[in-house]
Amino acid sequence: MSKTLIFNLLGFLLLAQCPIAEGQKTADAIRLNQIGFYPAGPKIAIVAAKASGEFYLTPVGQGQQVFKGKLTGPQTSSLSGKQTMVADFSGFQQPGEYVLHVPGIGESNPFSIKKEVHKAVAVAALKSYYFQRMSTELTEQFAGQWHRPAGHPDQQVLVHPSAATKERPAGTVIASPLGWYDAGDYNKYIVNSGISVGTLLALYEDYPAFCNSLKTNIPESGNDLPDLLDEALWNLRWMLTMQDPNDGGVYHKCTNANFDGMVVPHEATTTRYVVQKSTAAALDFAAVMAQSARVFAKHEKALPGFSAHCLAVAKSAWLWAAAHPDVVYEQEKMNAQFEPKIVTGAYGDGNLQDERIWAAAELYVTTGDERYLRSVSLFPSEKMTVQSWSDVRTMAYFTLLRNEAKLTTAGQALLPELKRRYLAFAESLVEKTAHQAYLAPMESDGKNYVWGSSAVCANQGIALLYAHRLSGDKKYLHHALADLDFLLGRNATGYSFVTGHGSKTPMHIHHRPSEADGIAAPVPGLLAGGPNPGQQDKCPGYPNQLPDESYVDDVCSYASNEVAINWNAPLVYLAAALEAIMATD
Repeated sequence: MSKTLIFNLLGFLLLAQCPIAEGQKTADAIRLNQIGFYPAGPKIAIVAAKASGEFYLTPVGQGQQVFKGKLTGPQTSSLSGKQTMVADFSGFQQPGEYVLHVPGIGESNPFSIKKEVHKAVAVAALKSYYFQRMSTELTEQFAGQWHRPAGHPDQQVLVHPSAATKERPAGTVIASPLGWYDAGDYNKYIVNSGISVGTLLALYEDYPAFCNSLKTNIPESGNDLPDLLDEALWNLRWMLTMQDPNDGGVYHKCTNANFDGMVVPHEATTTRYVVQKSTAAALDFAAVMAQSARVFAKHEKALPGFSAHCLAVAKSAWLWAAAHPDVVYEQEKMNAQFEPKIVTGAYGDGNLQDERIWAAAELYVTTGDERYLRSVSLFPSEKMTVQSWSDVRTMAYFTLLRNEAKLTTAGQALLPELKRRYLAFAESLVEKTAHQAYLAPMESDGKNYVWGSSAVCANQGIALLYAHRLSGDKKYLHHALADLDFLLGRNATGYSFVTGHGSKTPMHIHHRPSEADGIAAPVPGLLAGGPNPGQQDKCPGYPNQLPDESYVDDVCSYASNEVAINWNAPLVYLAAALEAIMATD
């Protein structure tokens, strides 16, 4: 037995002889990842109260100390000016179930230290897409208590006047079934589906072995495809129906004229429309279909011809966008011209440069044709940004970095500059983190607290994982873990923002199936939007307007407590990628 191991065992036994007071109250002021920590990973708790001195760990149900340390700080929030203290127990690696005690404050909720500590979160986040499926019954075998009849068959969708052509005049009936409900509403949007599916497929490309092992108990489980690809296919097959076969253009969305009330899916039966073609929709479609062609080429036996079809429609959408370079979806302008007026989510975007770069990168990597790459300026500005539905340029960079070995001469020539810019971008995300109250990169900029701030945090975590992969520097890995810790409870609200996972989670999300089904618990695995000082919903109950505290667990709070497929996708990626990486750490 090594001297180090003997020393650790002696320390463990000595600490076990030191009892602490039992019966301490659970303290909301102790903020940590409510799921737990990897044995070899960082382990940080934040005390959001005046405290000093030591903290202790004890196994759940026992009063014997197994670790003690000293609180450090204070840390001062750049967002609120409030101060916190830090409990760092990274040196403790013994697997088990524990609580953390801070004398004078109380004890934390239980948490785990174990391998695969976030696997259940990754599985649930991916499984949430099954619960968002339309055009199919969710049976009890796969959906448990959240089973429901099929909603929105979408076999008789009307072409809206804004989308009319000679071949498909207004009122033409088309079929546009399958797909996922976009968010808390019952509509389907190509632009938002683009980054959602693109992120899931990026996870598969980056960590195929782990994704092949990921089982979510869906009807397709056990077939010849990984569950992740089966789930992505459900939405891809809907997306394919949104391309006009006559010209290659892509409808912006499939939607009701107005949002439905708070009813279950099969009770929402108003007329559905495909609405206006847009350049953004065509480019996002082209990007995802080109990526799908690459991914599904490896599964030709399971899906004969699917990869080739995806590439063909991607090229067709690219050509339409080239012929129609600035068809912006402007809903108010459209409604001034056509009836019925459409007032559901717009996903309007006036800057199409990033979509063009993403589509070009995906088509280039899939085909090897350098004309796609040369058709765009890869670096339109020095500044890089965290990816979002309206800014997908970084998605192109991810694709080029992950496929470095496959790039032709033109792509290889761009790599040194891409890597330089990318690592400078990653450094900008973390350079202020050590001074933040909760030690998460998310806190470093108040501008991160927007509608869907949780997704900003998760997408930021993905960006940091690419920096770790590119540089080998573990600080980026640990900062990505800190962003996941933030989402799972180490934040100024004390919430784990993932439904059903954690000791304090959202119970009243803005999500029609969860609100209308009569079941107390919401559908699990959904990522709530998170703090949003804009408070656009005017919902009562927000504690204040501080950026990191502007959250209320109320169904009326669509600005802070809605869910969306483009928010869950980076959660799936971040949790699954960390599982894949930490399994070998």
